[in-house]
Amino acid sequence: MDAHSISVEEKLQERIKELSCLYQVSSAIREFEGSYEATLKSIVQILKNAWRFPELATVEIQCESYHLSSNPIPKEGYSQKSIIKISESEVGFIKVHYPASDLSKAHFLVEEQRVLDKIADEIALFFERQNIKIQEEHLKLIAARNDRLAILGEITAGIAHELNTPLGNILGFAEFIEEKTSEKQTKRDAQKILNSAIYSREVVKKLMFFSCDMPQDIKKIEVKPVITQALSLLKPNFKKANIRFKFNIQDPALKAQVDPIQLTQVFFNLVINAIYYSPENSQIIISVYSDQNHYTIEIADEGKGIDPEVKDKIFEPFYTTKPLGEGSGLGLSVVHGIVKSHKGEISIAQNIPKGTIFKIKLPLNF
Repeated sequence: MDAHSISVEEKLQERIKELSCLYQVSSAIREFEGSYEATLKSIVQILKNAWRFPELATVEIQCESYHLSSNPIPKEGYSQKSIIKISESEVGFIKVHYPASDLSKAHFLVEEQRVLDKIADEIALFFERQNIKIQEEHLKLIAARNDRLAILGEITAGIAHELNTPLGNILGFAEFIEEKTSEKQTKRDAQKILNSAIYSREVVKKLMFFSCDMPQDIKKIEVKPVITQALSLLKPNFKKANIRFKFNIQDPALKAQVDPIQLTQVFFNLVINAIYYSPENSQIIISVYSDQNHYTIEIADEGKGIDPEVKDKIFEPFYTTKPLGEGSGLGLSVVHGIVKSHKGEISIAQNIPKGTIFKIKLPLNF
């Protein structure tokens, strides 16, 4: 094929194809229905048909995590290329390939390169707009969640205060009855009242933690004694569940500014949660390590893991995957609140080959 001989009529036909191509690409982007791959596939086919030799052209698009081509890319060939840029950063490219066995570099038209550049810009704008939309939706969700949590915090603080006084009275009178009565049945009933009231008081404490109504007592302490004491108290829980634990600390003399009671609360909630979801004869590994500015506590279990769709919800108050009556749904929201109040971060990772790792990263100096 002659690379250079192109009639006026052919030039006009090519120009019409190019304009039609730009219009069709704009339409494909405008009709986007949520599938990036489907939109890019449409653009690939539109480009292929618009080039001078469509039967020999192979169109390739790579953008962010997507990589598509109209047909197999020739091992030896020539190509036109245009870079896709978002905010001056290269995120991909468009290429049109011709096989070397049939055509040469000269068979590409200058006008085709201009079209390719325009389409690269269109794709860049398309991805940029979609990314902005996603960010806006994410920010709206965060704002709505924060508003909801703020209102919920105010309500729970009020509820906690209203419940504290009657609970104190119930505990006091139940203890008095248990001490003064000699009847066995009455003693047993009083003990049941005491147990229920103590459980209710713990729920109230969690509500107060969640609503940030519990004052913090930040002090410089050694981290290891707090964790070892908590593990000592949790030994019966490990024994009952037939689960082993292992505690590793990089620096046994590690000191940090923290509220020791709240750190204990965080540790208790996460370990009890790990025990609940761990199978018998498994092991929970607790690790503490640090750098110059932060220390991290990791709690790794060998349970069934956390479903991806649940990960975004588990820190929400009153959300629980436990059966009715086995959890208040406040434990992890309290953990999240305490960690955030210490200017820390909490994250969840998969424990290979199975299980979950909770990571708490806290500043050494608060």
